[in-house]
Amino acid sequence: MKATGIVVEYNPLHNGHVYHAQQARKATDADVIIAVMSGNFLQRGEPAFVDKWTRTKMALASGVDIVLELPYRFATANAPLFAQGAIELLDAAGCSAFCFGSEDGNIEPFQNSIRLITSHTDEYEAAVKNAIAEGLSYPMALNRAYKTIQEGQPALSLADLSMPNNILGFHYMQASQSIGSTMEAVTIKRMGAGYHDETLDNEKIASATGIRKSFFGSETLDDVSDFIPVATRDLLIEWQSERKRFGSWESFYPFLRFVILRDGPSQLRGIADVSEGIENLIFRAAQSHDSFQTFMDAVKSKRYTWTRIQRMLTHILTGFTIETRAEMEKPAYLRLLGMTNNGRSFLSGRKKRLNLPLISKVASFSDPSLKMDIAASDIYALALGNGTSDSKIGLDYQIAPIMENHFSSKSFK
Repeated sequence: MKATGIVVEYNPLHNGHVYHAQQARKATDADVIIAVMSGNFLQRGEPAFVDKWTRTKMALASGVDIVLELPYRFATANAPLFAQGAIELLDAAGCSAFCFGSEDGNIEPFQNSIRLITSHTDEYEAAVKNAIAEGLSYPMALNRAYKTIQEGQPALSLADLSMPNNILGFHYMQASQSIGSTMEAVTIKRMGAGYHDETLDNEKIASATGIRKSFFGSETLDDVSDFIPVATRDLLIEWQSERKRFGSWESFYPFLRFVILRDGPSQLRGIADVSEGIENLIFRAAQSHDSFQTFMDAVKSKRYTWTRIQRMLTHILTGFTIETRAEMEKPAYLRLLGMTNNGRSFLSGRKKRLNLPLISKVASFSDPSLKMDIAASDIYALALGNGTSDSKIGLDYQIAPIMENHFSSKSFK
């Protein structure tokens, strides 16, 4: 069986994601689609709208055959490390190809860009360091360095690395090259709203950001039903009925604020990604502000993007220290969250040839990264449940890999 990998967050899964899975299968003639999915905290440094098991159900209902969890260490990292972890997992799982959505929709510009940067590595890295020294954010520094080495080059079709999906796609390909993977890189054009778009208009495809903002503005799914599969809608209705609220920094902020004020600047300094004295600013902002929005307005600056600060805050909330991160350089296992019958057939035939151990029961495996994933899940559940008896702690030990037989690919619009 031929497997194609995709990297996802599904926060939440919408019609555009369904299109991606369908086109990935079609473009690569795949028998199986394997999704590496972030856990309960995401790449932009925020709590997931719903937990990883609910999003796994959405995936299995909408064209994905196997869902593997991207460990916390990579799921909450910057784009290069996020991509590195995801690609290593897809390669270890036996994928023949990986497919990503992009603004370009053509693989050749990415190939040209990879070759360009590879042949000008020293110049590129020096330009990145200079841009950061000038106070630019890391993404802006990368883009400036890229434009610097483009100057004076023959006219080539190059990827536009100012676009968010193009940036991730570039890093997926760079990661694949760095580990010597034989996976074929494939891209499809991203359809509908862009990643940062917030308006839904009258299109059937909208960004996950737009869907979340629409929901939080109205507290109802009525305005977003046209943009999500039926299975996603049903699962979100079920979640709202059982859990009462959805994951967001605004609702998690009291717990974050408590940790910041308890630990103080001296301990915050040891948290991953906290650097250059920003711990003092974070502490002062927590003292003064009782909402996440006003807290962020006080901390955000030209040097620190909203996303970079949110990653710091995620690590503060979960207690992810510099020392802890140092123990997790590479993915050490394949954490199975769910599979279809088709996915089970693939794993049964390949289990002995996987390049990393396949984990279906967390109690049977010991690893610092897995321990961190479990802790992050419990912290997410505690904050989501507002610290009451509604908090569902210990689910990693209670929930087996999800087998979805009652959903089908026909359950989306």
